[in-house]
Amino acid sequence: MEFKGLLLAGGKGTRLRPLTYTRAKQLIPIGGKPNLFYALEDLLQAGIRDIGVILSPETGDEVRSALGDGSHWGLKLTYIVQEAPLGIAHAVRTAQDFLADSPFVLYLGDNLLSGGIQHLVEEYRQTRPEAIVLLTPVEDPRAFGVVVLDQAGQVVQLLEKPKEPPSNLALVGVYLFSPKIHPIIQRLKPSSRGEYEITEAIQGLVDAGLRVVAHQVRGWWKDTGKPEDLLDANRLALTSVVRRVEGVLEEAQVVGEVVIEPGARLVRSTVRGPAYVGAGALIEDSFIGPYTAIGKGARVIASEVEYSILMDEAQVHALPYRLDSSILGQGVVVDGQGHTRRHTLELVLGDRSRVRL
Repeated sequence: MEFKGLLLAGGKGTRLRPLTYTRAKQLIPIGGKPNLFYALEDLLQAGIRDIGVILSPETGDEVRSALGDGSHWGLKLTYIVQEAPLGIAHAVRTAQDFLADSPFVLYLGDNLLSGGIQHLVEEYRQTRPEAIVLLTPVEDPRAFGVVVLDQAGQVVQLLEKPKEPPSNLALVGVYLFSPKIHPIIQRLKPSSRGEYEITEAIQGLVDAGLRVVAHQVRGWWKDTGKPEDLLDANRLALTSVVRRVEGVLEEAQVVGEVVIEPGARLVRSTVRGPAYVGAGALIEDSFIGPYTAIGKGARVIASEVEYSILMDEAQVHALPYRLDSSILGQGVVVDGQGHTRRHTLELVLGDRSRVRL
């Protein structure tokens, strides 16, 4: 039984603006690499190498450029354009020719999981349900697809973003399906939101008496839909880094679990982990605190940065403030002009922004 993967990498990412005005939300770096790469690695570790990637017209070229043909991971990638954002079930319908009669994993590309999906694929192979859904309890289920289980743990009801949730169990954006989902999706009508809802399709399986299995997430899960979620996902991803120092240290100190990529230079600086410093970055006369990821070719000069994401080629110079809980897009320049008063500064800046303080 050969599994396929369907990786969703479309959408506009409106909640992440201004970052997503110039990049696909799935390509925002988390822990030093694009968010989408974690999903690809999960699929690969589960033994799935034939993967369809759903693109939107707005960001499709950028995603294609980032992933290539998949050979870097030993994968075969097929790109499929979803012309309009009409929902997850519509994405599956768009990919039906690619999926054919194979069971498949549907994986939303802006999700981050710590436990992987290999155990789910193995269970599917052994027990052959029509679907496996992954759940987690959340504080406010109104923003998610919600699942109701009976006392035996069986799925009985699914609702998309209900105003009055009957459960706190949210779908996390990873699903395993048999081909029996396709005729149900073909019969769907648009919801009140104008979308073809995957929750309604799964409900169709339940109503037909077909077996739908629910599992709660192992470890942690993050939906990276908002800036604060990106920072928390970055924190979680960095907790698993293993110390690797391949850059150049000049009167510099590296404390704890830190990755310093080749070509990076630390000059009269301290990096305290967990943290990541990308290839070709320069850290000079600065302090980089825990849960910070510095992109390729970035520059941090005479500044303090903590719990932040600096994308490739971002520059921070002589800040009078400690930069904390911030996201700087690619090529952003923040220049403190040498003021001496120190406070905390929080910024979310899109690509190529310039700030003087």
